[in-house]
Amino acid sequence: MTTFVDRVELHVAAGNGGHGCASVHREKFKPLGGPDGGNGGRGGDVILTVDQSVTTLLDYHHSPHRKATNGKPGEGGNRSGKDGQDLVLPVPDGTVVLDGAGNVLADLVGQGTSYVAAQGGRGGLGNAALASARRKAPGFALLGEPGDVQDIVLELKTVADVALVGYPSAGKSSLISVLSAAKPKIADYPFTTLVPNLGVVTAGSTVYTIADVPGLIPGASQGKGLGLEFLRHVERCSVLVHVLDTATLESDRDPLSDLDIIEEELRQYGGLDNRPRMVVLNKIDVPDGKDLAEMVRPDLEARGYRVFEVSAVAHLGLKELSFALAELVAQARAAKPKEEATRIVIRPKAVDDTGFTVTREDDVFRVRGEKPERWVRQTDFNNDEAVGYLADRLNRLGVEEALMKAGARGGDGVAIGPEENAVVFDWEPSVTAGAEMLGRRGEDHRFEESRPAAQRRRDRQAERDEAQQEFDDFEPF
Repeated sequence: MTTFVDRVELHVAAGNGGHGCASVHREKFKPLGGPDGGNGGRGGDVILTVDQSVTTLLDYHHSPHRKATNGKPGEGGNRSGKDGQDLVLPVPDGTVVLDGAGNVLADLVGQGTSYVAAQGGRGGLGNAALASARRKAPGFALLGEPGDVQDIVLELKTVADVALVGYPSAGKSSLISVLSAAKPKIADYPFTTLVPNLGVVTAGSTVYTIADVPGLIPGASQGKGLGLEFLRHVERCSVLVHVLDTATLESDRDPLSDLDIIEEELRQYGGLDNRPRMVVLNKIDVPDGKDLAEMVRPDLEARGYRVFEVSAVAHLGLKELSFALAELVAQARAAKPKEEATRIVIRPKAVDDTGFTVTREDDVFRVRGEKPERWVRQTDFNNDEAVGYLADRLNRLGVEEALMKAGARGGDGVAIGPEENAVVFDWEPSVTAGAEMLGRRGEDHRFEESRPAAQRRRDRQAERDEAQQEFDDFEPF
């Protein structure tokens, strides 16, 4: 049975926004009391949050599909729908979030660090929120937006100060068991350790974490053995310790060649050249091991390594090793730059940025942009008044003018959105002549008060002037 998982593919879906409500207040002697449809609730987000009590991605290996709850629809009487509940997924410290192409989306280090993996859809506005002085009783409401759906990859990189690297059966697990309170599985055959083990060591006033990285053999950086699966756990460690076996039973191995092979694998993996190194000659309790350690020590020191002779079984040389590691860890921590205060970077849009693009593709003109695509998703195309409201919004944004400049003519096909999920229609330019006689789409003349003709003309002129300045009456929140 799998007990440790450090890489999973996760399918997350945020909640959909609730639909807005189209409702008119009615009571005795007041059959048309005005619009009172409430807004839809926001869909829940899917949030990844670092939890120190979680050490593996096992739960997501067994249940890779996770979904937040939807927002509730609005109701009459100006009652807004309830927001969907966020889904918070705890992940281990050191989890990296990647997209399907392998691009890093977030690097989660530190208790409480979080990342919104999928954002919930906005709730649709009810007709009460869409009402204005010129649209007094909208007979429609906006639909809720669908929540994000993402396929992401979670990779765990162990967060430790010291990494023990070396051949299988070099004594890494034994060493971590005597330096800390960790109790890894230990046996006298290769690949006993199938998962990284983590322990906490106290040396004087310094407390640091130490991890052993299993499965390093020749070719590990190319996927041979278990090395490729666990080499990434070395990336976050500040200090690398080579654990060399001085009592190996294999005739073709010796401490110096083991060191060269492991260093070559680390070099090919990349990104570890600047980490301080230390060498531990283990198993000196064995007579031949003690002799070999004394033989190779001068060569190792000539290469610039700091060398310690220890025995995890006989508990020899452990105190000196633990304090030497504490010294290196303290130096590495002091060398790290101090965390800067959170900065907010504001990147204003260019003054000539219209927020959308119009391109000609074969037999259609394609409109792409955040706002046009969002407005399309919010529109109920079974309601003519809602479709008219969408046309008005697109016209005010400048889409019609851009289509004309791009060469579009009446009857040409126009697609709004990406090719795989676009709304396609035959475009007909708006007719503005005499439009003031017809009234604006979405208006209800039953609520129009009687006014003198001169006042009505002045009001219509003021409305036309204001329309030139207006971008959108109510922007969805």
